[in-house]
Amino acid sequence: MISADTSLDHDIRLTKEDIDTLKNDWLTDNSIAFWEEYLEREKLSHYGNANVVLLRPSMCFMLMQTPDPHTLKDALPDFSRTTHIFLPINDCRNVEVPEGGSHWSLLVVSVYDGLAFHYDSLTPSNHNEARLATQKIGQLLGKPLHFTDLQDTPQQQNSSDCGVFVCIQMKHLLLKKILTASPDQKISMSLAGNEIDASRGRKKMLKIIEEFRKEGEKRRSHGGGGLFSNNEHSRSPPRIE
Repeated sequence: MISADTSLDHDIRLTKEDIDTLKNDWLTDNSIAFWEEYLEREKLSHYGNANVVLLRPSMCFMLMQTPDPHTLKDALPDFSRTTHIFLPINDCRNVEVPEGGSHWSLLVVSVYDGLAFHYDSLTPSNHNEARLATQKIGQLLGKPLHFTDLQDTPQQQNSSDCGVFVCIQMKHLLLKKILTASPDQKISMSLAGNEIDASRGRKKMLKIIEEFRKEGEKRRSHGGGGLFSNNEHSRSPPRIE
């Protein structure tokens, strides 16, 4: 049984509502932010020189709603050395409604190549939102970005799995494409032919959360050390086509 207030002992704390949505509902901003921190601490930490940013949903939304993105520079990560940016895109347009919107998609920006790839599991639902986010990021980076809406993105079969698709796609693109390719290798960012089992993905995410909960309890009872590993691999980013 997974309890509420499960955390990574870092920035994100999951509530009972967040965990309940992971079981069979539309994922909250917090659930996706938790997944991003998991990837950062458990996966990206193995690649010490990887300059990849997983932008939190709240920051993506703020970026899209702000007329001049440069006014957010102090609140956003430093992109000066960043090679890739992952942005969860939400179709909410009302700044007065917390956890608003009805659909998630994923935007991946290759700063290195000046390219932006949009993965929408209900194509073309978030096309305009993803284009707007691309424009705003381009302004911050001071360079134009070529936007591509990937039409071969795997499609969901219901109205609630979009957030799970974003999380699964994020992990696959990060670990199977960007971090593991050799620096001189040009990689395809297409997900054509990749089957996504949302039900299995939900179970996997819940299992990870439960493992963190148990580990947190164990460390608190023993006064133990850190949960995350810090192995590093020096490498340059792959080129994307």
